[in-house]
Amino acid sequence: MAESALLQRLEGLDARFEEIGTLITDPSVIADQRRYVKLTKEYKHLENLLKSANKYRRLLSDIDDAKLLLDTESDPDMRAMARDEMDAATEQIPKIEEEIKLLLIPEDPEDSKNVVLEIRGGTGGDEAALFAGDLARMYTRFCESRGWNVQVSSCSEGAAGGFKEIIFSVTGEGVYGVMKYESGVHRVQRVPATETQGRVHTSAASVAVLPEAEPFDVQINEGEIKWDYFRSSGAGGQNVNKVNSGVRLRYMWLNPVTNETQEILIECTETRDQPKNKERALARLRTFIYDHEHQKYMDDIASRRKTLVSTGDRSAKIRTYNYPQGRITDHRIGYTVYNLPAFMDGDIQDCINQLTVAENAEKLKEAEL
Repeated sequence: MAESALLQRLEGLDARFEEIGTLITDPSVIADQRRYVKLTKEYKHLENLLKSANKYRRLLSDIDDAKLLLDTESDPDMRAMARDEMDAATEQIPKIEEEIKLLLIPEDPEDSKNVVLEIRGGTGGDEAALFAGDLARMYTRFCESRGWNVQVSSCSEGAAGGFKEIIFSVTGEGVYGVMKYESGVHRVQRVPATETQGRVHTSAASVAVLPEAEPFDVQINEGEIKWDYFRSSGAGGQNVNKVNSGVRLRYMWLNPVTNETQEILIECTETRDQPKNKERALARLRTFIYDHEHQKYMDDIASRRKTLVSTGDRSAKIRTYNYPQGRITDHRIGYTVYNLPAFMDGDIQDCINQLTVAENAEKLKEAEL
């Protein structure tokens, strides 16, 4: 078989795959949910890696067999067949090598998680709230096109429409791995509906994509949570308006960054069912704490990266939506397209694909692969 530096990187993975396969059937491991989830994710990752590795080995073996046949065979038809086989295998090698290199990069353990998506109107007053509403619609359409479930946790409407703030929970397969690129400041340039002289204004909205914490990611003393119950307001019929289905939790938490105790206040009126609202409020509490406790980790990543792709820097201006020109520009990778109506209707996958390619290229460079 032809020599390959990649083959050396793949040594020992078969043994590790078999070891994990045994571990995840062990009752003591299954009882330890944190360890079990970590091992099952590693098992699935190794399964995909070994599938590509085995295909790579077969291609290298096919090339060696074809070369041997060309060296020993005199029959023209057999030599032509060997040459075709060698060419076909050689053509596939670069693609499979790229697959393996990407799979050898340590996977972000948060990529498979659900997310809490927060959108807030920034500078620009009513126009910023309207733009936040446009972004909310854009992301809702995009998530639905991916088959993900979107639920509004809370929102504060703007005076002229849109939202001062809106918070979603998005659940599905690999949500954070796709949506993480959207964190940052989004800027819009357009003529507001309230503008009488046709002047273009610039407004902004901030987007935060937070990986949703699992119950075992953070430790919360639920006995210290103070709960308040109240009647929800707005649409929803008699049950929502006359039953204490809305919940509010208060929790005192020691901030690891400032080393000060602060009160966390979370409200949830998402459903007509009080227990479900309590469950979702707890999920938001875990996510809030998880996000803050992992900020140092995200800052370390940002300090090592040479680009702003997926660094978690929420103050960075990442994208401009220019309505007069019908243009969207992502400033992190210099991506510009002129399909703004479709983009605002949720057609953002191509932009995310380009961001993924840029980040993968960066990771390959850092890993020297």
